[in-house]
Amino acid sequence: QVQLVESGGGLVQAGGSLTLSCAASGSIVSTNAMAWYRQVPGKQRELVAFTGGGSTTYADSVKGRFTISGDRAKNTVYLQMNSLKPEDTAVYYCSAGVYNGAYYRGYYWGQGTQVTVSS
Repeated sequence: QVQLVESGGGLVQAGGSLTLSCAASGSIVSTNAMAWYRQVPGKQRELVAFTGGGSTTYADSVKGRFTISGDRAKNTVYLQMNSLKPEDTAVYYCSAGVYNGAYYRGYYWGQGTQVTVSS
């Protein structure tokens, strides 16, 4: 059974930075990529970034501000978020899945961590 546990969320002022971490445990050999999504109440979950399968991709809204990285030895993926804006406020979810060269599909999900950016 795969478990993904996020940490690092919190309250930050606009312009500030946060780093989210996601530690994976269990067998994730069937996956080749990890991703971060975010969701605001009443809206669909949005792909923020993923890495794996030979590719790293960011949503246009976070390009140049967020960086996704991974530590395979620790089975951990990070999301470094800089120059945060109030519109980045959301629950952020970690995902492990597969990138097939065309799109990313998540198979495992964390419980989410709240990020709140005050203006």
